[in-house]
Amino acid sequence: MLQCPNCRGKNIGKIGSQQFYCWNCFIELSIADNNELAVHQIEADGSLSSLNDLFTDDERRIQW
Repeated sequence: MLQCPNCRGKNIGKIGSQQFYCWNCFIELSIADNNELAVHQIEADGSLSSLNDLFTDDERRIQW
């Protein structure tokens, strides 16, 4: 099971083929080609803002 790098929660929903949503902290997670998570905040206008700079590479590594 996928784990959120922000809250470490496992309440993750699938919203696309490689896209997930954390219902605890309301961020979107995407799996990149290198098996790392891309972490995004959803803005009020529906656009995404990257949060990758807030996490280390180890924190963004996929943990099933």
